Amino acid sequence: MSAAEIDNFILVQKVGRVGCHVDGVTYVVPVIFAWDTDAFYIYTTEGQKVSMMRQNSSVCFEIDEYLVDGSWRSVIIQGVYEELHDDDAVHAKRILTERLISTTGAGRNSGDRGEGRVPVAFRIRPLEVTGRKVDRRANL
Repeated sequence: MSAAEIDNFILVQKVGRVGCHVDGVTYVVPVIFAWDTDAFYIYTTEGQKVSMMRQNSSVCFEIDEYLVDGSWRSVIIQGVYEELHDDDAVHAKRILTERLISTTGAGRNSGDRGEGRVPVAFRIRPLEVTGRKVDRRANL
């Protein structure tokens, strides 16, 4: 995929997968994200992924799409985990909320599955971005 195709793809997707690795254990988990200028922003709660990324800030982030005709697109980002605090954490939550409201129409008070758990905002700063695709429609 070209850089422009990757950018356009990232902007329309909402779910990606964070991959982290510590002490011989690899963990991959889906997250809702927002892309803003130069980083992927995620707002979550403490758990295994956050614990692992605090120990090893090198992460992989993957975004994909599969269509019924067999076409697919996938973007892989090698990057660095950065936990956010104060104004940066507020910024992350704001851009995620704005993105979800604009794309899904969901309200701001639609529930919090992480209720009672410590919230964590973080960003992934990309070091390397690659993308691949197969367009089956081109073969029809």
